[in-house]
Amino acid sequence: MRSRIVMSMLAGVTLLASVFLGAGPARAADVPARSVRHSGQPVDTPPEFGTDWHDPVTAAPPVDRPATGSCRITLAEAQFRDFTPYRGTYTPPKGCGARWSKVVLRLEGKVKGRQYDRLGYLHVGGVEILRTSTPEPSPDGIAWSVEKDVTRYSATFRQNQDVEMLIGNVVDDTYTGVIDVKVTLTFYAADEATRPAATPDRVLTLGDGSTLTTPRNSERVVAEVYATGSGGGCEEFWYLTVPAQAPYSCKSDHGPYHEVQIRVDGQLAGIAAPFPTVWTGGWSNPFLWYVIPGPRAFDVKPVEYDLTPFAGILDDGRPHRLEVSVAGVPEGQAGWSTPVNVLVWQDARSTRVTGKLTVDRAGDLSNSSTYAPGSQERVDTEAGHRLTVAGYVDTSHGRVSTTVTRALRNTSTHRWTDGENTDGLDATWTDDQTVTVAGDGVPAAVTHTHLTYAMNGTTTIAADGRLRTVVAMGDRAAVVQARGGRRIGWWRLDDTYTGDAAYTLNVPREQRHAVGTTNEHYRLYGSGGCYDRALTTVQGVLTEDRTGC
Repeated sequence: MRSRIVMSMLAGVTLLASVFLGAGPARAADVPARSVRHSGQPVDTPPEFGTDWHDPVTAAPPVDRPATGSCRITLAEAQFRDFTPYRGTYTPPKGCGARWSKVVLRLEGKVKGRQYDRLGYLHVGGVEILRTSTPEPSPDGIAWSVEKDVTRYSATFRQNQDVEMLIGNVVDDTYTGVIDVKVTLTFYAADEATRPAATPDRVLTLGDGSTLTTPRNSERVVAEVYATGSGGGCEEFWYLTVPAQAPYSCKSDHGPYHEVQIRVDGQLAGIAAPFPTVWTGGWSNPFLWYVIPGPRAFDVKPVEYDLTPFAGILDDGRPHRLEVSVAGVPEGQAGWSTPVNVLVWQDARSTRVTGKLTVDRAGDLSNSSTYAPGSQERVDTEAGHRLTVAGYVDTSHGRVSTTVTRALRNTSTHRWTDGENTDGLDATWTDDQTVTVAGDGVPAAVTHTHLTYAMNGTTTIAADGRLRTVVAMGDRAAVVQARGGRRIGWWRLDDTYTGDAAYTLNVPREQRHAVGTTNEHYRLYGSGGCYDRALTTVQGVLTEDRTGC
């Protein structure tokens, strides 16, 4: 019986790994065989971008769906012209039971005319289930879709809830694009062959913005934060900021290093590297992103913190302060959004779980950002941080100890010329976490997660006003699970985007003579199978869509 809590916690880690690994590796037999479009024949590509291009598409896998009965409901349907939220109500579906094998969100959107990229969120019962951004449209109009596995929010979906959605927009004589969206949830029933998904017992939000009261029998606690730098200011491009003494348009007190931190009652409880998201107007060149967006742009993944070592503190029945901050943001400056969900697993055989925090050891945050003046200005940054927290809970299954060790590292070189007519960055972020769960007389369960984010790009503006951007981005992850020293599961993700696009500045659209080639290669493989898809576009035409392992 004592092994149940360790297995439950390991299942929780597996569930949360799916947040950044997506749908999970597809079985090879499930992967459709696709080849170059038009049976390998050359695809006609225009000499430059026109007034229409292929609808936005990503190489990420669709959510794997079980072969069971399903129920679909419309969660939200709205046209966004301003900053007025859509508000509605949610009622659980009938006919699919109350414990589902999977819940899949699908957003379908369309927009035409002229419009910037816009950010949006979707809340159900105050729980953020989606953070997204929109593509920039063609004059003739585009349509796109986003799928997300939201099974982990099942506890929220079992009750009637308020719904709120907003994609803040501005529509006027210049920016004419009205953003039209519809969001559905599809619930897949469990049956004899397909068990209900193992999900958290509760999904909590913060009261008064920063207080949390957990059930007194909570045995596992995980916080997720949808952290995004946005708002049109420098924090949208936080990775390009420089120390105060450097002559650049975006400054930060100590350079570009940023870190998302979470505290429990003022005590540092978790650290994480933010993903360097590029929205669809980023790097001053929307032609890079019209068809293939950058990684995570349409489906922002939350950063996660295992707060189980603090469960002994949180389980006292009192409200506790849970605060999120972003280290590296200049004091008093806005620009980050950090909504928090807290996922809780409860001890079903006990009304009260006690415990203790035994270790909270933070290393010094090292951050060296050095400015070197010259004909080509340069800032070199090396930074990092390390945190270990440990604690135990005494449950109906016995004492269970959890240790979380996390180490962050960032290196970057930023070069630019006078007037920023040449502006380039080569940066890498790593986020390593090891979670060890041990119970009395039970082999320890260990999950190691290694995240790597990469960005290498340069924008140049020639004397004739021709702007060119060449950029590469990488979103990579590796997860290894072991029990009793024996590996029981592993996954690897490599999502790589490359683009090269150019256009003429400060002229009417028809005189821009824009050209661009973009590629995405998404590879996901491991003990559960594999998925591999590659896309290529030229001047907005999809010239390659190849899938296979």
